[in-house]
Amino acid sequence: MLIDTHCHINMMIKKKFDVPLTPEQFPQAATIIKQAAEFGVTRIMNVGTSVIESENCILLAREFAACFATVGVHPNDLTENWKNDIKKLTKLVRFKEENKIVGIGEIGFDKHYPDFNMQRQKDAFKAQVELALEFNVPLVVHTREAPEETLYALDEYQKEKNLRGVIHCFSENKSFADEVIKFGFVIGIGGTLTYPKNEPLREVFKTIPLEKIILETDAPFLPPQIIRGKENHPKYIFTIAEFLATIRAQKLETIAHQTSKNAMELFNF
Repeated sequence: MLIDTHCHINMMIKKKFDVPLTPEQFPQAATIIKQAAEFGVTRIMNVGTSVIESENCILLAREFAACFATVGVHPNDLTENWKNDIKKLTKLVRFKEENKIVGIGEIGFDKHYPDFNMQRQKDAFKAQVELALEFNVPLVVHTREAPEETLYALDEYQKEKNLRGVIHCFSENKSFADEVIKFGFVIGIGGTLTYPKNEPLREVFKTIPLEKIILETDAPFLPPQIIRGKENHPKYIFTIAEFLATIRAQKLETIAHQTSKNAMELFNF
């Protein structure tokens, strides 16, 4: 069994962002899920990035047994109305069992684009962390070119016993990994591990405990090297697991079993 803990099937089956899914698009989602299952991927977590896309993730979760959802507002999708967005997400999380919501995310910090509003990102992150704590679900944290901001924000909540989550698409160094593991977080990794330029990243994943790693594709984004330039797909979790097994000199079965166990324990699928 393999688990894709970070996917966006909702974005794979439509052309425009922030528009609701329609029933006519579900057969395409069914095909993606079936193809993933043929590679041993039995559970897929679709991750919200806005209110509408979070609702789309819930629609997929309610329609397909293999799918689960998180809800959240991505730092690059925050608007002046972000507080109203959090209120809408809160209403969805109140029915987390019916909606198959297993986490809050994708939330965090992103300084990649020059027009970022850091104060807004900090305020929205805090609000969404507190939402996760209120409903006792883990976080899915996006951090891009903002390691200090991420660590500082998480450190504020170290006294909270139920603070937990994943650092999505990990791209930092070993000391950052060690710090977030101390916070009770696991590390998410996908296709970027296979890129030729990412030898420092591979060194990190050779040494951190396997019990602290979960697998993700971020499909349709960040395809592994073997399909670089093409659309990613949750079936490539198998490829990522194989690659991780190779660099760690462990059996594929060991990687598949432990990373799936880690995901099951974190997200309580």
